Parts: sequence; structure tokens; C-alpha cells
Amino acid sequence: MRVIRVTTDLTVPDIEEARAFYTDYLGLDGEDMGLHWVTRFVVPGSGEHIQLVSRDVTAPENPLLTIKVDDVDDAYAEALRRGYQIVHPLTTEPWGIRRFFVRAPDGTVLNIAQHHDP
Repeated sequence: MRVIRVTTDLTVPDIEEARAFYTDYLGLDGEDMGLHWVTRFVVPGSGEHIQLVSRDVTAPENPLLTIKVDDVDDAYAEALRRGYQIVHPLTTEPWGIRRFFVRAPDGTVLNIAQHHDP
């Protein structure tokens, strides 16, 4: 497994309410992900970004980070082998991501994900 990208996931009570702060005040570009419960804000010209999450629709809790990897199945097997707590099982989500949530030893929940090609 190789990490491709790391994204901070901020939990907010209301994404629409937060949107003006991130776009108007900070000047980030909003990126519509087609999901009502998560959205991305990108630094213009850099690709750096953060995600706002109101409430993950399939997992029992929100992650603090999303870690995109090149082989999510390998990452899942390695997490199990090491005895890490799996918070959300390896799942292919309807929106095109294959992912699982794992709790790091410090308690932080991470979303380990890979784009899924059907």
C-alpha cells in the first residue's frame, strides 16, 4: 500500500452554513461532490483542499482524515493483521469509493479509501 493523498475532514453541523466562511472569507473554491453530507474546498491553483462532513451516511462516526491509497484491500488486510480497530468495514460505496475506517492507536479515526473502478 502506498499513500497517494491526505485530506483533513472537518465535522460541521451544517455544510451550507459553513460554505460562506470557506468560500467568501477564505477564498477557497467549492467543489460539489454530489453528496449532501460532504463537500470539498480547494485552494485555487494548488489542489490543496479540506473536506467538510456533516454526518457520514454509512459509517458510525466521522473520520478526522481521509487517506487515499493505491491498494485499499492491502491496507485493510494489513490493518487487520496488526490488530487495529476497524470502525467501518471495507465497503464499496455507491458514490464510487472503496473504503474502510480504522482507529489509530491514539484514537483518531481515519478513512482509508481508493477510487473504485466498476
